[in-house]
Amino acid sequence: MFCVASLVPSPPVLVPELEGAAGSAVEGAVAELRAAVSAAGRELAARVSRWVVVGVAEPGEGSGAGDSGRVIGADAVGTFRGYGVDVRVGLSGPVAERVADVLLPLPALIAGWLREQVAPETVAECRLISADATAEESLAFGRALRAELDAESEPVGVLVVADGAATLSLKAPRYLDERAEGVQADIDQALSAGDRKALADLDTALCAEIEVEGRPAYQALAGLFAADPADPQVETRYAAAPFGVAYHVSVWLPTLSADGGVTA
Repeated sequence: MFCVASLVPSPPVLVPELEGAAGSAVEGAVAELRAAVSAAGRELAARVSRWVVVGVAEPGEGSGAGDSGRVIGADAVGTFRGYGVDVRVGLSGPVAERVADVLLPLPALIAGWLREQVAPETVAECRLISADATAEESLAFGRALRAELDAESEPVGVLVVADGAATLSLKAPRYLDERAEGVQADIDQALSAGDRKALADLDTALCAEIEVEGRPAYQALAGLFAADPADPQVETRYAAAPFGVAYHVSVWLPTLSADGGVTA
């Protein structure tokens, strides 16, 4: 049974080892972001011991309409070597003696790192949706995942790994786009409110132009809660763009039905 979702971003700066010897002592924006992500992970871990991770793949590498998408199994081990340091992480169990996949996608790497930080006994798997999935395909992805998880007897949580606009400053990875600030403000408002309709109605073309790479995952998150009688309860723990990229961290809980149960 599905019972909780956490939303986190995917900047490698979350991993202290990638910042060198002083990485764990970083203060300011990075420390605040790390603390928020860890708190959202702990909230997920406090409720479930199995995670399904939802992330965005490169165009054409994820899912199409409402199927389960590309699946990365719980035995997967990856490395942040491509980001500067061979920090190994996995989606289950210890990783020291296992061979790392140097091509493991970033959403799976971030999920593996967070799992090891807050809940090393947790077992996770990763589902990827393509960056070029349409709004309806993304919503269908979420609806199908919800139906699958609700059919299971054990409690399951979803970890969505997704970034917002990458064009919010002159130093942003994709440079500044003056349209991005207003669009991202609307996205942050929708995420903080759990506004399923606003997320479903995101302009896919505009999101692509301002580099909202997490748009399909945001819409899959809306689809995940589509069957509920009202928008989910959301606790936002972080919403800012310290490096010109929008990062949003929140915990989402399904709305209870009139009899006090979770509506499937």
